[in-house]
Amino acid sequence: MNSELPSGKLSDTPEQKPLIELVDVTKTYKTGKLDVEVLHGVSLKIYQGEFLAIMGASGSGKTTLMNILGCLDRPTTGTYRFMGQDVSGFEGDELARLRREAFGFVFQSYNLIATASALENVEVPAVYSGMPPADRKSRAEELLNKLGLGERLAHRPSELSGGQQQRVSIARALMNGGRIVLADEPTGALDSASGSEVIALLQDMSRRGHTVILITHAQEIAEQARRVVEIRDGQIVRDSGPPPTTTAPELSGKQTHEGGASLIGGAFEAAKTAMRALHANLFRTALTLLGIVIGVGSVIAMLAIGDGAKQTVLDRISAMGTNLLLVRPGAPNQRGHDVATLIPADAEAIAALPNVLAAVPELGGSVTVRFGNSDYQSQATGTTATFPVARNWPISKGIFFRRRM
Repeated sequence: MNSELPSGKLSDTPEQKPLIELVDVTKTYKTGKLDVEVLHGVSLKIYQGEFLAIMGASGSGKTTLMNILGCLDRPTTGTYRFMGQDVSGFEGDELARLRREAFGFVFQSYNLIATASALENVEVPAVYSGMPPADRKSRAEELLNKLGLGERLAHRPSELSGGQQQRVSIARALMNGGRIVLADEPTGALDSASGSEVIALLQDMSRRGHTVILITHAQEIAEQARRVVEIRDGQIVRDSGPPPTTTAPELSGKQTHEGGASLIGGAFEAAKTAMRALHANLFRTALTLLGIVIGVGSVIAMLAIGDGAKQTVLDRISAMGTNLLLVRPGAPNQRGHDVATLIPADAEAIAALPNVLAAVPELGGSVTVRFGNSDYQSQATGTTATFPVARNWPISKGIFFRRRM
């Protein structure tokens, strides 16, 4: 395996200043009404090119310290200086830019995109930095070739061994330059041979100017670093220092591009990633689309049925007419009514009044309808030829009876 990485140039600075400096950093988490202080006044200086191991048992605070060093979290109190600049008060976008341009992360579980190839996984950080696609692909291929994965560019994570996946994640960490590489238990999921290869890669990166911060709980892994910082109960209890007295190589060439990815470029990359994910799971995609089609179709059908029922009710109400007046005869024993009958002449008299379009008499009752040998009980209404006008019931088919001349 060819693990040689791009070399750097020596700095002319006579005195090396800390790349990262923590001064009396504390971190407190709130659990309900209880405040739990995880870090208690941690002070630490880290120099360029160091291979530093932060060692501690579970619950010692090493992961919290790593998150603060990597700008993934903020200290509750204290000062965090990066290249002499206090970043404790940086806004979210400023911290994101710093992470993108200065840090590379290597995780125990690799955190690779399952549907993307090794080459595409390595390209991801450069997508967010706005590197042109051609340059991005060229640099990713160069890094993977340097790490001995030149023949695995098109392979997905599931087609790679654990050691190969970790090398892909290391290449990804170096994609934007990787001035500082934070490795969180990078050998935890590997066998001893693959773990030794990963440690050798990290050591080589340190020799060439990268600052490597290794988080581990294993003594034998920590001893591979040139400096070991032991943390216990949120405090640094041992630092094998002292700080380096020789000037470390300075990394050459900035890999990031100011301004980040353009809106169009970002949309294109998002669409490309989405299509790749859909293509990788065709059956699931088909089922999802079928569910969407059924759901949308059901909603449209219900809306159509509802609108149709609504229109039917409105038509019936409209047929009754807002200008329709029903005159009914009085009935015996009803207060205020002395006349108990209406005659056809009354309808003719009403029709002769001004502003009356039509006046029709109606006489309804139950009747027996016979068809063949079957009898049916129904309702029948006796009226005149102007009944459709008064009721606003246009004839849809056939003709209505006419008035006899």
